[in-house]
Amino acid sequence: MTLEEFLQMSQCPKSLSPALQALWYDKQQNWHTAHEIVQNAGDADSAWVHAYLHREEGDIGNARYWYGRSGRSESKASLTDEWQQIAETLLAKA
Repeated sequence: MTLEEFLQMSQCPKSLSPALQALWYDKQQNWHTAHEIVQNAGDADSAWVHAYLHREEGDIGNARYWYGRSGRSESKASLTDEWQQIAETLLAKA
């Protein structure tokens, strides 16, 4: 699936990974659902999205914890650019 296709979906398929589902909900301005999806997931991709969500929320300390859990460095990119980077990386793996 391309990023364009992902962005044009009118509903979030349950067949997507939790990390991609959370990104989709975040893009729909539904931070709480996105957070619920990744907060209990144990994989590194979900931890990366979880970090992004806390960064978006402004909770940098919590974001740093989740970046560590994801094995990734804390992002210094704009939130828009980081969201796109995460989405493109995860879609390439799907």
